[in-house]
Amino acid sequence: MITSESVQKLIKNSIQVEPEFVITNREALNDVMDGLVWLAVFGNDTEKNEARYVIWNSAQLTNNVPSSIHDFYVAKATGEVPLDITTPAINLRGMAYDMAQVIFKVAKRNNIGAFVFELARSEMGYTDQSPAEYSAVLLAAAIKSNWDRPLFIQGDHFQTKVAEPGVPKDGEVETIKNLILEAMNYGFYNIDIDTSTLVDLDKPTEKEQQEPNVKYSLEFAKFVRDNEPDGITISLGGEIGHIGGKNSTVEDFYAYIEGFNNGLRDSDVGMSKISIQTGTSHGGVVLPDGTLADISVDFQVLLDISRECRKMGMGGAVQHGASTLPDEYFNQFTKSEAVEVHLATGFQNIIMDHPKFPKDLLEKMYKWADENKSDERKEGQTDEQFHYKTRKKAWGLLKKGSWSIDKSDKEEIMKALEDRFEFLFGELNVADTYDLVDKLVKPVKIYKELSDFSTETVTKGKVKGLAD
Repeated sequence: MITSESVQKLIKNSIQVEPEFVITNREALNDVMDGLVWLAVFGNDTEKNEARYVIWNSAQLTNNVPSSIHDFYVAKATGEVPLDITTPAINLRGMAYDMAQVIFKVAKRNNIGAFVFELARSEMGYTDQSPAEYSAVLLAAAIKSNWDRPLFIQGDHFQTKVAEPGVPKDGEVETIKNLILEAMNYGFYNIDIDTSTLVDLDKPTEKEQQEPNVKYSLEFAKFVRDNEPDGITISLGGEIGHIGGKNSTVEDFYAYIEGFNNGLRDSDVGMSKISIQTGTSHGGVVLPDGTLADISVDFQVLLDISRECRKMGMGGAVQHGASTLPDEYFNQFTKSEAVEVHLATGFQNIIMDHPKFPKDLLEKMYKWADENKSDERKEGQTDEQFHYKTRKKAWGLLKKGSWSIDKSDKEEIMKALEDRFEFLFGELNVADTYDLVDKLVKPVKIYKELSDFSTETVTKGKVKGLAD
């Protein structure tokens, strides 16, 4: 039963909740979606949970169904999916509702079915977006956009904090397992396990270096398989090289994947992809004047490991930290047969550096960084370098303000993002992937009860030092 008057008022002409959940007026539902998603994000606890419940079940009825991309990825190994398609995985750190609508707009215009929305464990903390909220925002944007296809939501960098080389901090394993359960409950049917932080490069052989990575990857993978929803095979990714560290090698890959596959139970489905290090870093390398340094990307290792992945039945290798690379790099990912590329900071830069982004929000953001993140300032770092590296962590602080930007100003910011998505999706060759996705991905509709929604979240814990 819906008890909140604000939710009742919004849905009275479009949704019947009892005795069964029915959409009575689709057009009217679109008209109130802005109000529903606002309550799902900024309402009190009752309003949040009830709005999220309404959005979730409405999404099932409108064919906006959270899905696993596993079958699409492994079809690269069988030749059913061309090797020169690289799926973009996009982190929406702020203004997520508006950004998602822009992505759906570009996707519909270009018949794109292969794209992923994702959020890292760290980002869930500093952007103040729990899995329940993020899912609700994406589903609301899909409904508002008249999208009616599978929706891929991914947990990026479900990463372990380290006590010492090869050993996770106390409580980390249980925390990540709880996060996996929370995320899967809200439609995150794609999860990147990242225990690459445990790789011990002081060990003499690749096998010994990767052993703790293998051990804990297996523990989390088995936990996922034991708890994934009926009829859904979660798309699992592993990681062999910590982004920003030593470049990965084919030897690293085999040390990891052979150990991982040998530890699987007969009934377990393995990984669909492997994230590697090719020379990039999250957010790019910032020079003293605030500009980004040129970076050399090892596309050959991306190609080599992608090809080895497919021999093992996986889709290929994943490229992280790519959104700030020069434009001419992006078509190299398709030539390197990468299965997926992660994109985040470049979109954040478009928003925050846009002349229509409110100056008062920028000032608030930089003041907050100076007062609260000074311990992260490295010796000799300029203001430009420090603010660039820390401003992402102010998204939670700016959330309501950025959602409330003047409509005409917001439209100009979103137009800049639209142009960027159009370019990147073209370079990554995902146009006209509707039919391939429809052929290979079979969404499973799961209707939920109001009791399935809670504002309690694992992501309220400390996330300092975790990758995004």
